[in-house]
Amino acid sequence: MLERGGYGQFCPVSMAAEVLCTRWTTLIVRELLAGTTRFNDLRRGVPRMSPALLSKRLKELEKAGVVTVARNGGGVEYHLTPAGEDLRNIIMGLGIWGTRWVESQLSLRNLDPSLLMWDIRRNLNPQPLPPRRCTIQFQYPELPDSRQNWWLVVDSGSVDLCNFDPGFEIDLLLRSSLRTMTAIWMGVAKTHREIDEGNLELTGDPSIAGAIQKWLSLSPFAGHVVNAA
Repeated sequence: MLERGGYGQFCPVSMAAEVLCTRWTTLIVRELLAGTTRFNDLRRGVPRMSPALLSKRLKELEKAGVVTVARNGGGVEYHLTPAGEDLRNIIMGLGIWGTRWVESQLSLRNLDPSLLMWDIRRNLNPQPLPPRRCTIQFQYPELPDSRQNWWLVVDSGSVDLCNFDPGFEIDLLLRSSLRTMTAIWMGVAKTHREIDEGNLELTGDPSIAGAIQKWLSLSPFAGHVVNAA
């Protein structure tokens, strides 16, 4: 029986769209493909989505055979099934298409420090950093106090994100507008140029500052930007 909102066509494109094209669904799959497994972490990847709707979409994906639910002790984890993993090239293709064909300046209107920092956190490469705990602070002066400061704590290969002062000595402070850092992350702007033009200020350990282009891994789609500044 056709479910409400279905297309009523036998075409595989329409059947796939019935699963994937409801609001937020592709972004949830994106988060799962990035390695997120817990509900609260999924919420950080889609911060404007209500918990109730996220729960509903996860149940729909489970019913469709895209997601499986595992109970680990007292917690619940969400994992992609083989059918879900098979969506990787499709989701990547959507991102590459958006990078190439959607005006980058339009993307830079959708600024969100929590989402940006979550993306930076999970893509950061700890290898170029010193083999000790490192605390890197990001500061966006134009934002309200509650959203202005963010800290990445890198220790033993793991990276934690805090939006409150963790109380550790700061090894490096990055200070820029949110727009500048988002443009760098997306590959629309180049780190060295933003530093040279005074749009990005680095204060602290010179070795960490000098390796920024190695540890600050960019968006997976950054390499597909045309004519980055």
